[in-house]
Amino acid sequence: MKIWAAANQKGGVGKTTTAVSLAGHLVSQGARVLLVDMDPQGSMTSYFGFDPDNMPKSIYSLFQSDEFNYQHVSSVLIDTKVENLKLMPASTALATLDRQLGTKEGKGLVLKKSLATLEEQFDYVLIDCLPMLGILMVNALAACNTLLVPVQTEFLALKGLDRMMNTLSMITKSSKSALEVIIVPTMFDRRTKAAIESLRALRETYGNKVWDSVIPVDTKFREASRQGLPISLMNNSTRGAKAYLALLDTLLTPKQQPHLKLVSSKNGF
Repeated sequence: MKIWAAANQKGGVGKTTTAVSLAGHLVSQGARVLLVDMDPQGSMTSYFGFDPDNMPKSIYSLFQSDEFNYQHVSSVLIDTKVENLKLMPASTALATLDRQLGTKEGKGLVLKKSLATLEEQFDYVLIDCLPMLGILMVNALAACNTLLVPVQTEFLALKGLDRMMNTLSMITKSSKSALEVIIVPTMFDRRTKAAIESLRALRETYGNKVWDSVIPVDTKFREASRQGLPISLMNNSTRGAKAYLALLDTLLTPKQQPHLKLVSSKNGF
C-alpha cells in the first residue's frame, strides 16, 4: 500500500485538489483508494458532500482511543459516490487535538498505526493535510512514503514554501526513515508574467525537487468540486485532468525521474 500526503503550511495552494484528482485517476485504473482528510476545516470531507461539523465518526475518533485494529479503524471509513474510493473524514473537533494531547507520547503515530490495519483493503492512501505544523501534520508525515508539496505559482506562496521546507528539515532530522518529496507547481497561468517569473524562481531555488511540469489554472476544478467528483471522472479531457495524469505517471515511475530525491535525517534538504 502506497501512502502519499499533500501538505503545505500555506492554505489555498491546491492540496485537496491534488489528492482528489490523483485519487480519481487511480480508481479509473482499477486501484482501491482511501482519501484521508487531516484538516479540521474539512475541505475534502465537504468536497464529497459530508459535513465536518456533524460527523459521528472521523479521524478524531482514532485519536481518542488506543485501539489499533481493523474493526475500529474501518468503522471510521465512509463511502463516496465513486466506486473503490473511500473517505476517512475530518471533523472540526480535530482543531482541539494539539491542546488536548500536548506532548502525550505515541500520538504522532496514530495515523500510521491506523493505516497499517487497512493494508489489505487499499492499494493507495492519499492524505490531505492542514496548513499548519502540529500533531496532525506530524502524523501525516510519519505515515506517508511520498510527500507532495503543492505550491501556487505566485510569490507569496513561494515564501510559504520556505516555511514548509524548514519544517520538513526539522522533522526529518529526528526521523530514521527516508521521505520522498516532490514540489508541485499549481494554478499556473502561462498568460501572466507573474506566474512565469514565480515558476522560474521556484525552479532556481529548489532545483530538482520541483516536478518538471505544472498544474494549470482550470475552471473545471470548481465544477468537479460542485459535483463531488474528481475532475478526471467528470471530464478526463480537461487541462487539469491531463496535468494530474502526468503527475501520477511521475509518481508511479520515480526511478525515471531524477528530480525526485530522498530526504533523510542524514542529509536533510
